[in-house]
Amino acid sequence: MLRVYITLFALLIPTLSMAGDPLPAPRQVSDHAWAWIGPYGPPTRENGGFRMNLGFVVGQSAVAVIDSGYGGAMAEAMLAHIRRITDRPVRHVINTNSQPHRIMGNPIFRRAGAEVIAAAGAVPRIAAEGPAFAATVEGVLGLEAGSVEPPRAPDRAIETETVLDLGGVRLILVPVGDAHTRGSLVARVDPDGLVFAGDLLYAGRLLSILSESRVQGWIQAFGLLREFGDAQFVPGHGEPGPLSAFEHSTYEYLTALKRHMDQAVEEGIDLQDAIGSFDQSGWKGLADFEALAGRNAHQAYLQSEAAAFE
Repeated sequence: MLRVYITLFALLIPTLSMAGDPLPAPRQVSDHAWAWIGPYGPPTRENGGFRMNLGFVVGQSAVAVIDSGYGGAMAEAMLAHIRRITDRPVRHVINTNSQPHRIMGNPIFRRAGAEVIAAAGAVPRIAAEGPAFAATVEGVLGLEAGSVEPPRAPDRAIETETVLDLGGVRLILVPVGDAHTRGSLVARVDPDGLVFAGDLLYAGRLLSILSESRVQGWIQAFGLLREFGDAQFVPGHGEPGPLSAFEHSTYEYLTALKRHMDQAVEEGIDLQDAIGSFDQSGWKGLADFEALAGRNAHQAYLQSEAAAFE
C-alpha cells in the first residue's frame, strides 16, 4: 500500500509544480515552434497579465523566444515550460513591438544568457518608457512599488532583414515599419512555413489602434505579409491560421476605417460626427468590441486629420 501512495504522489508532482503558473502549457504550432495562445481582454491581477500570444522556436543548438511577457513571473514561467521541452540554451529574445506585454520579461531572459533583439524603430520607446511600463505592471498586478525591473534598450536593434541560425532552423526577422506600434517586426521560421506576426494580426477580437499606432503603415505591413504566400501565421491575439483568416478582422477593418476617416476630414466633418457615422457593425461580433471601437475610430480620425495638414 505504501508503494501505491508513493507512486501516486510521484505522478502528482508535475501537476503540483504547476500550481500558480501564470501560463498554460504551450501548444506546438509547427515542427520547431511552440506558442502560448492567450485569452482576450485586458491584463488583470486575475490573469497575471496573460492575454496575448507568445512563442519560442527550437533549433539543434539554440532556442529563440518570441516576446518576453508581462513581467518577471511570466518570463520565469516561460523558461520553466521551455525547459520541459528542451535543454538547449535560450540565446535570443525577439520583441515584435514595444508594448509592455512584449518586453517586460526581457531582464529575466537577459540574465539567463539571451540577447534581446528588436526593430530599431521600437528602441526609443522601450528605453524612454520602460520605467513607466514597470509602474503600470506593478499597479495592474498589485505588486509592491519598485518590484518590477524596467526593461532597458535591446541588445541589438535591426533595420533590415536579419537571419538567426538556431542550428538546422533559421529564424528570419523582418522589420515592417510603424504599424500597431513604431518598429514592428515579424519572425519567419524556416523551414516550417510559420510566421510569428505579433500585433500586426488579430483574430477573434477587435484590434487596438493606439496613439502609438500608424494606420497607414499597418495596412502596408499587412500587404508585406502577403509575400509569405501560404505560410501559417501566429497573430498577436487569437488563433493561428493562414493570412486569409485575418483579412476581415485586420485588413478590411483598417482599410474601411481609414477610408471613412480620410473622406470625413476631406469633407470637413468634425470628429464626433465622423466617429458616429462609421459603421462598425460588421465587426461587432469580435471580442472587446465595446471597449475598443470608439477609441479606434477616434485615433484613426486624428491620424487622417494630421496627414491632411502635413
